[in-house]
Amino acid sequence: MFKFHKAVLICAALLSAGWAAAQSAKYPGVGRDATPKEVAAWDIDVRPDFKGLPAGSGSVAKGQDVWEAKCAQCHGIFGESNEVFAPLIGGTTAQDIQTGRVANLTRADYPGRTTIMKVATVSTLWDYINRAMPWNNPKTLSTEEVYAVTGFLLSLAGVVPDDFTLSNQNIAEVQNRMPNRNGMSTAHAMWPGKEFGSALKPDTSNIICMKDCVPQAKVASFLPDFARNAHGNLREQNRLVGQQKGVDTSKTEGKVGASVVALAPGTAAPAASLKAEDGKSESKIAIALLNKHVCTACHGMDKKIVGPGFNEIAKKYPGKAEYLAGKIKAGGSGLWGPIPMPAQALGEADAKTIAAWIAKGAQK
Repeated sequence: MFKFHKAVLICAALLSAGWAAAQSAKYPGVGRDATPKEVAAWDIDVRPDFKGLPAGSGSVAKGQDVWEAKCAQCHGIFGESNEVFAPLIGGTTAQDIQTGRVANLTRADYPGRTTIMKVATVSTLWDYINRAMPWNNPKTLSTEEVYAVTGFLLSLAGVVPDDFTLSNQNIAEVQNRMPNRNGMSTAHAMWPGKEFGSALKPDTSNIICMKDCVPQAKVASFLPDFARNAHGNLREQNRLVGQQKGVDTSKTEGKVGASVVALAPGTAAPAASLKAEDGKSESKIAIALLNKHVCTACHGMDKKIVGPGFNEIAKKYPGKAEYLAGKIKAGGSGLWGPIPMPAQALGEADAKTIAAWIAKGAQK
């Protein structure tokens, strides 16, 4: 029996070695094929025909609880807020649900466009909530919570009743009530496949330049200093949310950042600089934690984004590290405006490190 068992182990080892060799022969020295489990973890997209939609369900009532805890701080209690992001709900009517076309989209005088006015497929809502929400902690909602939040949004728009439970079994029926379901066109030759025949042509037919190509243009001049601020500071006129912050035109070109003072060879640095050097590692650790826990998505270093800048908090609560650590963990609202900060899931040690850094002045 022992010999038989040993022989089986040897055969298994040889087979494994052969399999590994076969895998590495495809791309020698470069990685390996992804396992089915790894592929499944990434393959989470949900398509308009609901391929990829996981089995499950969630009630509107459950969705309201999740919404108020994890979503309302950015989108408002009823999905109507325009303070952080564009509003999600509003602009649709019961007539739109019947026709499948949102009448307000044709009005030039209508003040804005909400998500529910534009989105054509309920799968888009489900997929985006699943992969990208909450903004500060994406992919943390359970399948039930995604169904529930999607159902809650649809109830706010009157697409489903307040006692509805959305599931993979009835989502196709809900699709037939989407206000703008007939407002999306795929007849533009950019859709994959040949379901529209060969008559359609793409709206562009550019050809890659392979010879006698025009040299790449190089910028040889910049806006002169006297004209930079002619229409006010562009940075202050841009929306605070997002990566496009705008140029700070109140300062001349090349002097937007902190000033740099060169020391003569052999000159000792001032005492203040040496003191700052001592705390540099502490600041680096804190800033790394801010990035790790996505705190910088809502807070700038010295300016408000969604919540106040770290320097603003430091000025208001100098030396109060313990208090700040508690607020980071528990969240809160009302101190800096109407938008609440949700409770944060970071560890106690990380919260204390960030709080201590803020309490000491939030220095870079």
